[in-house]
Parts: sequence; C-alpha cells; structure tokens
Amino acid sequence: MNLIDIVQQFKSDDDCLAYMESMRWPDGVRCPVCGSDRFSRITRKSKSKNKRTRIYQCLENTCNQQFSATSGTIFSDSHLPLTKWFMALALIVDAKKSISANQLKQHLGIGSYRTAWYMAHRIRKAMENEGSAELQGIVEMDETYLGGVIHDRHWKRTGNNTKQIIVGIKERGGRVKTIHAPDAKIETLAQYIKDHVSADVQAIMTDEFPAYPKALRLSGQAADKHFTVNHSAKIYVDGNITTNGIESVFSLFKRGVIGSFHKISIKHLHRYLSEFETRFNARKADDRFEPTLRKMLGIEPMPYAELTAD
Repeated sequence: MNLIDIVQQFKSDDDCLAYMESMRWPDGVRCPVCGSDRFSRITRKSKSKNKRTRIYQCLENTCNQQFSATSGTIFSDSHLPLTKWFMALALIVDAKKSISANQLKQHLGIGSYRTAWYMAHRIRKAMENEGSAELQGIVEMDETYLGGVIHDRHWKRTGNNTKQIIVGIKERGGRVKTIHAPDAKIETLAQYIKDHVSADVQAIMTDEFPAYPKALRLSGQAADKHFTVNHSAKIYVDGNITTNGIESVFSLFKRGVIGSFHKISIKHLHRYLSEFETRFNARKADDRFEPTLRKMLGIEPMPYAELTAD
C-alpha cells in the first residue's frame, strides 16, 4: 500500500481498528490476556482522553480485562489517531532516505516533536530483524565509520577515536545485514561471519583490511573463498571482485543521516540501521506497509522511559 491507498482506505480510527482486528485475530476477536472468545463490546457514554472505538470487555470470570486490537502492542498508551499512525508508517517504509520526526510532525499535524520522535522509534523497533536467514551466494563485507573526529592517523588500530563502527554484509543482488559493532577486531568480525554468512557461501569479497583473512579463518570459512579488492591502489572493481554493493548501502544510510536526520543518537543507532536494512531488503516487494504493521501488532510496548533511559 502507498500513501494514497492508506488515505483512501483508512478514513477513520474505526477503519484502522477493523483492519488490525482482522490481522491480529483472523479467526475472530479474542482476549489478549486469557485467550477467551467470550466478550462484550463497550460503548463509551462520556468523552475521555482515550478516543479508541472497538473496546471490548472479556467475560471470563477470572479475567474481566478490557482490551482492543492495540492492547499489549507497540501502539499501547498512544493517544494519537490511528489514521496518523498508518500514514506515518506508510511514509517511513517507503522513504528511501527515511523521514525525520520533525517532517512527520509537520506533515501529519502532530502536536509535538517528542510525540513524533517517539512514534518513529516505535515503528523502527518493529523493523528490527532478529534471526534472519544466513546470506548466500557471493557476499560482500565491509566496515564503515560514523561521526566523531579522528585525532590519530592510527586510530583504527589504537582505538583512539570517537567514531562508531558499522559492519555490513551484503548478499550480491539480495539482502543486507548491518551491525553497530563495538570494534573491528578479528574476533568481532569472525563472529559476525559465523552469525550471518552461510557455511556454503560461494565467495566472500572484502577490501584489503588486514583483519579479514584471519577473521574468515577463525569463522571456519575456506581461504579460497576470500577475494580482495585493493582500494589503497585506487582499484574498486577487479573483474567480479568488488565491494561496491555494500558500499552503496553505507552511502544510502549516510545520505539519510546527513539529509534527513542531520544527527542521530548513538544509543539509537542500531534502530536506525534496522530501518534502512529492512527497507533495503524489501526494496522489490509490492507492499512494505502490511508486513511492518503485522510486526507492530506482534511486539510488546516500548515505554518512553525505556527509550530515553541511559
């Protein structure tokens, strides 16, 4: 669904809730606490801050919980109209370089920047990829650095820097995995290869960074699968050997940081990476809205205090 489809199909919160109910309970509404299908619908007799329609009362004697399709999900405790949630989701999943909280605030008429920022991070939480399948075929691997000022020309080796390290692994013509790494040491890189690259991979392409050959051996990958492109000699493509694919992913992310966000908190870097990674991996999909909404209905709430905690 694109933004026009969202606006046309979901004109009210009741439309949104009906869609979410069919997605969350395809066999009929059930209490999210006890699982009972015995419930009554509550009709509000007075105005309150919570304007949600489709509120239910569980009729199980040991439960008696009030609930709706948003109960116990990432939407919990949000008083924003669901129509704005749906439009924000449509904008984020389709914006190649993302969209800032301030843009969401202005475009959707959200009352405060904090509310828009909180909403955007809850959507990003639903875009986190846990336990994704191992990368296959020809894989490109590289690391990049974000932020900070270099004070020592040997900072990669000594750690005398304030830059953040991002490790990227890309299946040529396919998916990508990006990780906010604590360092680019041999053991760290080897673990990421073990976690995300298939043992049956056809080839692994890297630049000449000296940690890669040792990391590949430590990860159990055969040495004859490793191919290197010499960037220091200004060589970026050597026949089929290149890391241009993963570097284009890094470039897209940095364009988003510079052009949309301007600056981001390192504490939330992993969530921004998940957003770009998910959107990139779904770049050929006809619909990115519905799968992300389904995930939003399947994960637990993220309180604001948790998001802002040290």
